[in-house]
Amino acid sequence: MKKLISVLLAGILLLGLTACGAQKPAETTAANAIPGTEDGILTVGMECAYAPYNWTQATDANGAVPIVNNPGAYANGYDVMIAKKICQANGWELEIMAIEWDGLTPALNAGTIDAVIAGQSMTEDRLAEVEMAGPYFYASIVCVTKAGSQQAGATGISNLTGTCTAQSGTIWYESCLPQIPGADIQTYSETAPAMIMAVESGTVDFICTDMPTAMGACATYPDLTILDFTGTDDDFQVDEGEINIGISVAKGNTALKEAMDSVLSGMTAEDFNKIMDEAISVQPSI
Repeated sequence: MKKLISVLLAGILLLGLTACGAQKPAETTAANAIPGTEDGILTVGMECAYAPYNWTQATDANGAVPIVNNPGAYANGYDVMIAKKICQANGWELEIMAIEWDGLTPALNAGTIDAVIAGQSMTEDRLAEVEMAGPYFYASIVCVTKAGSQQAGATGISNLTGTCTAQSGTIWYESCLPQIPGADIQTYSETAPAMIMAVESGTVDFICTDMPTAMGACATYPDLTILDFTGTDDDFQVDEGEINIGISVAKGNTALKEAMDSVLSGMTAEDFNKIMDEAISVQPSI
């Protein structure tokens, strides 16, 4: 009987040790989780109003994702498509929050969101506030005006005259427009749609933006045309790092930055352009 009891106790002890051992990998996984993704969810902030990078729609058509702080609404666009690729590669669930442009970095620093994927340029000022993964799109600076207007025949920025604007908090407004000798710079537009409406309505003669935003605008308003001076001697002078588009994460969260870079580094400019073309093809009217 004593021998039987001893065998049973040994078995119970072995089962206990096995159970404890089974818990260790889970504990180790939690301990090694990338900051912000411990719950298996990547919460991404974007305007959800900046086509073709991101927008709001009424259904989940074309792979749209629910907006957690706007029940019944869905986010889609290039930023959402890139976010989904990053999450799929890392086994994370994607969560989208709609946040106004000027509130994105504060929300990131407050820990409300884990990342900003919102068409942000990788400027020196922004890099002083956050870590940035990417680029996840290689942008170029262009202008948009009405087809048939005086500005439509411009072959360089020195030919541009008249009133103009761009979105607030962007290199377009702060750095590019001041380079145009004949520019009559008006008050900035709060959002990209407001900027586009300014030129469409005739409030200004032209706007300055990046190529994807310009393409999205022209897809909605066929009477607009793009002025692209890339490759000429009469183009905007900008640092390539200032115009490429990156993903913001909290300062010091290099683990999350590296996890994103590991996905983006395996993609080419052609891959990015293909996804952007897809986004433009399904975007709603701006």
